[in-house]
Amino acid sequence: MSTTLSPQKVHEPEVTEDVRPDHPWLVVVWNDPINLMSYVTWVFQKLFGYSLEKATRLMLEVHHQGRSIVSSGSREKAELDCFRLHAHGLWATLTKSE
Repeated sequence: MSTTLSPQKVHEPEVTEDVRPDHPWLVVVWNDPINLMSYVTWVFQKLFGYSLEKATRLMLEVHHQGRSIVSSGSREKAELDCFRLHAHGLWATLTKSE
């Protein structure tokens, strides 16, 4: 003899918080009069694994435009990238993308 259970009504919880994906955080490197362009290129290659061409392009953005976005992602990743750039003597900040 087997028993059959009747389906139970499941109440969905009310979601009142915003559950949309977070906008990525951007890591900005700023121009400074201290570091050589070759050093900045090397740091971009070392920390982010960028090719020589991409690292050079980003370095030239920093040099000519005063800043360049070199990384993006979660806040934790952006904070780590910013910390690593500071450890290599570069001036970097993070900002939330719009």
